Amino acid sequence: MRVDLERTGETLKWRFLAITGVLLVAIVIGTLGFRLVESWPLFDSFYMALMTLTTVGYGEIHPLSFHGRMFASFLMLVGVASVFVSFAILGDTLLRLELADYFGRRRRTRMLQHIAGHYIVCGAGRVGRSVVLELRRGGAQVVLIDDNPERAKWGEAIGVITLTADASKDETLREARIDTAAGLVSAISTDAENVYVTLSAKVLNPSLHVAVRASDDQAEEKLKRAGATTVLTPYLHIGHRLAQSLLRPHVVSFLDVASAFDRTDLDLAIEQLPVAPGSFLSSKTLQEVHLGRTYGVIVLAVRRRSGTMEFNPQADARLDAGDLLIAMGERLKLKQLETELRGK
Repeated sequence: MRVDLERTGETLKWRFLAITGVLLVAIVIGTLGFRLVESWPLFDSFYMALMTLTTVGYGEIHPLSFHGRMFASFLMLVGVASVFVSFAILGDTLLRLELADYFGRRRRTRMLQHIAGHYIVCGAGRVGRSVVLELRRGGAQVVLIDDNPERAKWGEAIGVITLTADASKDETLREARIDTAAGLVSAISTDAENVYVTLSAKVLNPSLHVAVRASDDQAEEKLKRAGATTVLTPYLHIGHRLAQSLLRPHVVSFLDVASAFDRTDLDLAIEQLPVAPGSFLSSKTLQEVHLGRTYGVIVLAVRRRSGTMEFNPQADARLDAGDLLIAMGERLKLKQLETELRGK
């Protein structure tokens, strides 16, 4: 059961307002009652009503008539009932919050115990949110980390496992199961924090792919020295894309479609497909596997196991286990091919 913190907060607010309203109404009724029954001054009536409702037992400020005592008895019962009901409502609300938080933590812990091959996103700002949405659209499991409770609510609201903690601390990354993660994105607003996160991540999992946001060129160099695999500077990247959209608008438009950055009727995607040992691609040429005819995909490049990239491979190019295909095609076809390659 996912805890809806916003709805719980609204419920708590309305219950507090209801308790306050009940107590205020009881005080107003008591003040007006003593004013009408005993003809006391307004402040004396208010003071007597407050003493009666709170049952402090200071004594009567003026002698009470028979009708005054009848009204005071009624007000005592109303006051005690109102206080007990208010405490019951308040206790129930706090208990619900505590139980919801407890079971939410237990559920999150259970999910993290069995998670593997996921992606950790540090920072729930504008960049981090975009990364989370794109990863989820690609079918990946995501663990979001942010030390700001307000930003962390966003992740919980969309159903992402969210940790409200400092991402630069080793215990936080261990809780996010960095040892079984496939990659980490550090999109925190300050470069210093991104450096700390990168260093911690690479120490805990040296083989982890770490992608980091940087604000300037100097930070980019430091992040690479810290172990970041990929470093992107949003301002430089946006500037490059804006210039290219003016110089080569149709090329940029096509790349947006192929990278799923822009939504059109063409459901195209560019995917990387590993050639696993024993798969139907291993030790065969591109001509023999007929990927274009069977799946309608275009092989743009082959990244060899040695690390070299072969662009626009010919039909007689032989594929070996450990190679990586960079292919473009319809998203469903690519998913089908990826599933068959993994043997799932």
